[in-house]
Amino acid sequence: MARIIAISSGKGGVGKTTLVANLAAALAQYGKSVVAVDANLTTSNLALHLGMHLYPKTIHDVFDGRAKVSDVLYTHKTGFKVIPADISMRKTKNIKSHHYIDVLYKLIEGHDFILIDTPAGLGKESVAAIEAADELLTVTNPELPAVTDAFKLTMMSCKYSTHNLGIILNRVKNETHELPAEYIERMIGLPIIGKVPEDMEVRKAIAMKEPVVVYNPRSPAAQHIRAIAATLIGETYTPRIPLSYRLFNWLYGR
Repeated sequence: MARIIAISSGKGGVGKTTLVANLAAALAQYGKSVVAVDANLTTSNLALHLGMHLYPKTIHDVFDGRAKVSDVLYTHKTGFKVIPADISMRKTKNIKSHHYIDVLYKLIEGHDFILIDTPAGLGKESVAAIEAADELLTVTNPELPAVTDAFKLTMMSCKYSTHNLGIILNRVKNETHELPAEYIERMIGLPIIGKVPEDMEVRKAIAMKEPVVVYNPRSPAAQHIRAIAATLIGETYTPRIPLSYRLFNWLYGR
């Protein structure tokens, strides 16, 4: 029976889609069967991150009755599966949680994880995806606007009995203006289960349309994402940061 986890953020631009792509790849590296679903129907990016944006059918076709779920389930070269959304301006009907549930129900058997890349914010599409999920991972940056919106997201998820696993603190630069981790945990009321540092290798990986855990598995971001994936399967992984990265961060006070 698959675990259905919505990966959400109250604010756009925090790196949520990047985390979905990389957690899917990292879990596949652990031997898990994973499906990544792009539930962002208006500004979909997951397929772009993975170089899978030119496939003929998408989740839009399923919702519009033009395709079955099996028709839009594509396999990434790293082993996990992807259900992309249409990257065009194509519109679809007003989506409710039962539309997502119909899709997810057909994926439960034979998979270990279903990761839902939800729209950022607290709009109807985001609410529908979160309501359809069993669990939630809240992604935020260590900045006040992002943390404030993450708190709102947490309050909303409680209404739908979606179990919030905790916070992924993304794009951490260790700069003085960033909110301390302890403050963020108190404000949101959830534990931080992973911190991912700001890493130039992530942007390079996106440009190459690859998850950074594949593009440069030794990079700091890749190492910390692998640790988060280990947490999700009940294992422990200690990030191994190469000396060259540690020296660079020390020289530049990061």
